[in-house]
Amino acid sequence: MIPKLESAEYAGDYRIRVRFADGRVGEIDLAQGLWGEVFEPLKDVGLFRRFHVNTELNTIEWDTGADLAPEYLYENAAAQPATEAGGPPARR
Repeated sequence: MIPKLESAEYAGDYRIRVRFADGRVGEIDLAQGLWGEVFEPLKDVGLFRRFHVNTELNTIEWDTGADLAPEYLYENAAAQPATEAGGPPARR
């Protein structure tokens, strides 16, 4: 089953905070993953921060044509808990 992405917001640098329909929330740091022809332009933070949620595909995408698999977002959101107001990761 494809995870349903409800929202995504820019969290600073190369980080994106995501929320899924099942309640999973997390912050994904993409700083190390911006390589290759499709993602290289996103090293420009000004361009990186201009992503949007594609509700039809349940993912985030950029006007450059780059996007990420919703499963990738979901798994990484679980691995990296969201921070609150730029502070340390929330305790579980």
